[in-house]
Amino acid sequence: MGTTAPRLDILAPLSGWLVPLDSVPDPVFAGKMVGDGVSLDPTSGSLLAPVGGVISNLHSAHHALTITTAEGVEVMVHVGIDTVMLKGQGFYPLVQQGQQVSAGQPVIDFDIDQVGRHAASLLTQIVVTNGETVTRMQAAQGLVTAGRDVVLTLELANGRDASPLAGGEPSLSAEIAIGNPAGLHARPAAVFAAKAKTFASDIRLLLGDKEANAKSVVSVMGLATQLGDRVRIRAQGPDAEAALTELARLLDERCGEKADEAPVAPAAEPASAPQQDSDTRLAGVGSSPGIAIGRIVHHRLQEFDVPEQGQAASLEQQAFSRATKEAATQLDLVKAQLSDPAKQAILSMHQELLQDPELLAQTYSGLADGKSAAWSWRAAFSAYSARLEAQDNPLLRERANDIRDVGRRVLALLAGVKPATLDLPAGSILIAEDLAPSDTAALDPAKVMGFCTRTGGATSHVAILARSLGIPAICGISQAALRLPEGRQVILDGGEGTLTIAPTADEIAAAEGEIARLAERRAAEAKSSMLPAATRDGVRIDVVANIRNAADAREAVAKGAEGVGLLRSEFLFDNRDTAPTEEEQAAEYCAVAEALGKDRPLVVRTLDVGGDKPLSYLPLPKEDNPFLGLRGIRVSLERPDLLRTQLRAILRAAPLTRLHIMFPMVASLEELRAAKAVLAEEQQACGQHEVKVGIMVEVPSAAVLAARFAPEVDFFSIGTNDLTQYVLAMDRGHPQLAKQADALHPAVLAMIAQTCDGARAHGKWVGVCGGLASDERAAPLLVGIGVTELSVSTPSVASVKATLARWSLDDCRQLAEDVLSLSTAVEVRHRLNQSAR
Repeated sequence: MGTTAPRLDILAPLSGWLVPLDSVPDPVFAGKMVGDGVSLDPTSGSLLAPVGGVISNLHSAHHALTITTAEGVEVMVHVGIDTVMLKGQGFYPLVQQGQQVSAGQPVIDFDIDQVGRHAASLLTQIVVTNGETVTRMQAAQGLVTAGRDVVLTLELANGRDASPLAGGEPSLSAEIAIGNPAGLHARPAAVFAAKAKTFASDIRLLLGDKEANAKSVVSVMGLATQLGDRVRIRAQGPDAEAALTELARLLDERCGEKADEAPVAPAAEPASAPQQDSDTRLAGVGSSPGIAIGRIVHHRLQEFDVPEQGQAASLEQQAFSRATKEAATQLDLVKAQLSDPAKQAILSMHQELLQDPELLAQTYSGLADGKSAAWSWRAAFSAYSARLEAQDNPLLRERANDIRDVGRRVLALLAGVKPATLDLPAGSILIAEDLAPSDTAALDPAKVMGFCTRTGGATSHVAILARSLGIPAICGISQAALRLPEGRQVILDGGEGTLTIAPTADEIAAAEGEIARLAERRAAEAKSSMLPAATRDGVRIDVVANIRNAADAREAVAKGAEGVGLLRSEFLFDNRDTAPTEEEQAAEYCAVAEALGKDRPLVVRTLDVGGDKPLSYLPLPKEDNPFLGLRGIRVSLERPDLLRTQLRAILRAAPLTRLHIMFPMVASLEELRAAKAVLAEEQQACGQHEVKVGIMVEVPSAAVLAARFAPEVDFFSIGTNDLTQYVLAMDRGHPQLAKQADALHPAVLAMIAQTCDGARAHGKWVGVCGGLASDERAAPLLVGIGVTELSVSTPSVASVKATLARWSLDDCRQLAEDVLSLSTAVEVRHRLNQSAR
């Protein structure tokens, strides 16, 4: 017999009308970033404790407090919107932090008229900030009376320790020696801050007389810790002891960084430079290999004039919130155009900086003092970037560029200035004092032959982006480069770190010869890219493309793709306030089908959202681990109205092409059957039955049960990116684990092999549409395992086809047999590198 889940009732802290939380005119609360709950439009001005417990946090502006109950539930009450800007005016606290209170006890009085006149809204939020303690929440509706009516009913997780909470006194750890060879630079600082954010307590990292907010990456980096420094952790709040234990352990373990894998700081003098600066050659640090010949184009950052004094504080805060939200959206758009996960990760880090608590706190402090949003934000990010740039640690100095890049993006939005675009002529060698990582990510390699920057080094994000784009680059170039005349011809050697000025005919000839050798290989691949993909002995392998829209489809066909193995339908659903209609979707799917024609296959993946891909108009419940929650087909089955609309739209493209429909994130036969039942009904209604149906293999259960799925599908397509993170239990975006989340791990390859074995037994084909398919070294391995379709990024079509043409099927199978007997990803990569031809 089951036990009844414990229940907790939360009383109305004020009298008034209840309204849904998602209707609050504040994206932080409406988006449930703080937590889930309800909002209240008050008619009374004495705030009562909604539950009994300890005052675990009382904001210095006295407009908000958090009470932690004996069950460990944290209930926050936040009076009004933007009331922090009042700096406590009109609020009169009746309790202190750490004090025990009972439900219904008066805790804060406030002048409802004064606050109402100066705040953006009086709507008061009652939210549970640690949703993991709650299994179900029911919100009341209508008019409520303070201290009497229940506004939220919570069902709590069973087995929760109900021991009384500790008081509000701070706890201090013993001294901990920093074991990271380069100190707490960006990666270990990010790991440490991410862990600190999982605790409710206020946590500080102490180094001598300096302290940092442990939940802020920039603050932790700003301490400029070094190997051997002795630090302490101070925590104050309901889970202080647990925080000290976990964070001290994390520091002892170097935040997951091995002693031999710390980033190597760039040398003060470029070791690879063959000579010092001369009249004809300037030296720097080679940061992206390759040779380029071109003419100099100078790039200078925009300057912004911003007013010091602002308008009303509430208006300035609203402007700042809009700007940071728009900046995050801009970065999303740039990320969507990138196929390289390394470049996407750097821009994700920039989005994280937009929410860094230390940067925001300093900005809000300026707003409260009457400064404009632009002035306050510029002061905040400039101060932090200057602090990092002044450090002895070169790795921290290079992160200052990331903060300035994010800062300038928001500043341009606040100033109403359209950022200057890098629209450069073909054959450019770009020279700049500083180049923003986001600008680097947007460079067109067809026009920019190479670039030099005065700042930065081989470990900077600009250098990482340059390498991923295949653009030769030099960082830390001599100051003299900034004075070179526009249009001067130069040779840039990104390996040696040298810039040859006004090169001689012999020097140009030698450089051209080196460039030509690589270009010849690429040209040969491109020339044969329109031939059918096949092994050396004539076994056909379909090489198709991953795309987002009709324009991508046309480009893919022009580059030799034999169809589309993955149409990411999310592009129709992103960046909208409402879901796309059937007509809107059908028009796009038909446009893609027409671009391919009737003889090429089109595989459309149904909506794949949830986890790291939320939609504003499709609110999903807050989840402790969204990657293990409502994702992919689970969302579609929860919202069959969206699924039916999408399936009807997709089916309208059936007469135009060889249509395949693929369901994402399928983990069980029950999910597949439920989705197929909906599809069958829509097919019956429209009369389109010549459609192939498949699933993405992204979770281990689908691979393990491939032989049981196979009779009920026409094909499998393996998403190696997600499959890798689920097989290895490693978040592929985790700063500490990303390098280990390798699709060539033997366990992942074993799952691919198991999928192919199960499909082969029932005569079904298997494709790979994840990132591994675009790795030309892996192509023979995948074919040898049994994969017969590779869906790749468009730039990889030619090289993958060329690689397959150099291998016979027997050679591929022998390679697969050898590799599947290996035990580590390192061994697999070594074997593939040996076999590369």
